[in-house]
Amino acid sequence: MLLLICAGASAQTEEAPAPLYRDPVTDGAADPVVFWNRSEHCWWMLYTQRRANLEAADVAYCYGTSIGIAAAADQGKQWVYRGTLQLPAPRGAHTFWAPDIVYQDGQYHMFVVVIEGVYIHWGGVKKMSHYTSRNGWDWTFQGYLKLSSERVIDASLCRMPGGTWRMWYKDEASQDAIRMAESRDLFHWKLFPVPAISGSRQEGPKIFGYRGYFWMLTDEWAGMRIYRSSDATHWDKQGLILDKPSARTEDGPSGAHGDVLVTDSGVYVFYFTHPGRKNHLESPAGENGIIPFDLRRSSIQVATLEWREGTLFCNREHVHLRLPSDGRHSYK
Repeated sequence: MLLLICAGASAQTEEAPAPLYRDPVTDGAADPVVFWNRSEHCWWMLYTQRRANLEAADVAYCYGTSIGIAAAADQGKQWVYRGTLQLPAPRGAHTFWAPDIVYQDGQYHMFVVVIEGVYIHWGGVKKMSHYTSRNGWDWTFQGYLKLSSERVIDASLCRMPGGTWRMWYKDEASQDAIRMAESRDLFHWKLFPVPAISGSRQEGPKIFGYRGYFWMLTDEWAGMRIYRSSDATHWDKQGLILDKPSARTEDGPSGAHGDVLVTDSGVYVFYFTHPGRKNHLESPAGENGIIPFDLRRSSIQVATLEWREGTLFCNREHVHLRLPSDGRHSYK
């Protein structure tokens, strides 16, 4: 079965499916991160597996979540569900949110939020956790990061030209500011005292290099804000992308918390949508306190980013997807 999933012939550039992926078990795929799995020889997507098909009060479907796995061999056209990561954790039920993953010295490093327990309403102690793996399947827990608070989520890592790593994340205890830490080995982190982005509310930062600049996308719950920087420290605020729905199936109302992959064939932004909602935050509960299924479920989509006159624009209507067939010509 593995060969059927991960050993496909190269596909020609063509219109990307819409939606790109729906979780066949819970129908709640969110917060995707995409990378080339060197052990499996195919593209992997890790994501928060929200329990959207669960009839429970308020936002309980966003807790008790695992990290889902989808794989694609045909240059990213068809994503197949492979299960969930079995991550070591203390006893009892836990919640895993919003992974990011990088590769260094023969192993993967994943940074993912772990919350002890399952909540009905938004809450809980949110710890940034570090795991390592040689193959993407078998993970070793390396510990919790000591950051600016224990209400931190949504890690995004980017390697600097000198070889050091920087991590950006949302700190709920700092009025949803985007904070930053730095490390040379991915194990020991130094916190920057001043927030990278403050004065506004956002989450899900995604940082990447392109066209001689560093770029940050943040989820403002009505599309993604663009920031540009020459040094990955001082950021210039620019426009919004994914703020308007497209005509593609389930590609609305706006794009949320995603990942960016820079390749020789294009720059792609992967994101999730709530296609049953009129706006991203629309989630009124019924008389029994349960949010209706059509407002809970979420889908993964992809769009292309384009460089124009010093900033980025998003083509959401006609998306031609062709990920490198061997992962070598991607930069992340």
